[in-house]
Amino acid sequence: MTSASGSTFGVGYASQLRRELSSRNQAYACKHNLPHCLSYGELPVVAYEPSETGTKHGNFLPQTYAAINANPDWRKRLSKPHSQARTSLPHSDRARWCELDSSNSSDALLMNVFCYPEVFDDGRVYRLLGVEPGAVPQFGVRARVPLENGRFDRTEVDMILGSLLVEAKLTEPDFQVKTREVVNSYRDFADVFERRSLPQTRSSYCSYQLIRNVLAAHATDSAFCVLADARRPDLIEAWYGVMRCVKQADLRTRCKVLTWQELSLVLPSELQDFLAEKYGIAAHPLPPFGPDES
Repeated sequence: MTSASGSTFGVGYASQLRRELSSRNQAYACKHNLPHCLSYGELPVVAYEPSETGTKHGNFLPQTYAAINANPDWRKRLSKPHSQARTSLPHSDRARWCELDSSNSSDALLMNVFCYPEVFDDGRVYRLLGVEPGAVPQFGVRARVPLENGRFDRTEVDMILGSLLVEAKLTEPDFQVKTREVVNSYRDFADVFERRSLPQTRSSYCSYQLIRNVLAAHATDSAFCVLADARRPDLIEAWYGVMRCVKQADLRTRCKVLTWQELSLVLPSELQDFLAEKYGIAAHPLPPFGPDES
């Protein structure tokens, strides 16, 4: 039985990245005079507020935010409620805080990249991801993963781009844990995975989101990519721990991992600059970010 070893290290990597993002975004918000607040706690998270006119939002590049608002399907994603707002964020005159207001939101990062108006213009992003040109990203799509009882699990996939399913991560501690009963309820689980080799405890399977998304890729004849930060080797290791347990060679070759840093190599220069300043995501390692930097 493979245990969930490495989870302690994962907490350390996640905490270190949250600390850097907190420092970077506090400096970024002040430098650009962006409306924001800090969450409660020892390690505050920056939450950005839209401008009074609703045309700008500090968590997004202006061009990206305009593109999101111009697309009704993308715009719906902006209203996803922040699950911890009542306990972690101060009261706002706004109706409510939303998940994509958070500087730690991997969904906001995903949309910052893939909703940027020029991101696909030279075709390099499509080629890197192995996606057919002209594909338009869809966010928060309900996947139909078959269950043993004939029904479907319709949990959200972070993004679908053509025939590619994408799971985006930033500061999340892991890929979630689910009981054996839940995971065994998927129709194709035993056919797709070497179950005994998967990371697991006596009662649960680790990296549940990865297992579910591989099953979604299998059911829809799609490819699947994990987008993670290079500063999170724990998440990348967890992904390889699941991917090597995929029985079918064809499906295994459709599974991939890409870091935000690798993706940044093929992005427009303005987007590269934004990701480097706000997230510390750059094609080449950046110097440590500290209070002495301006």
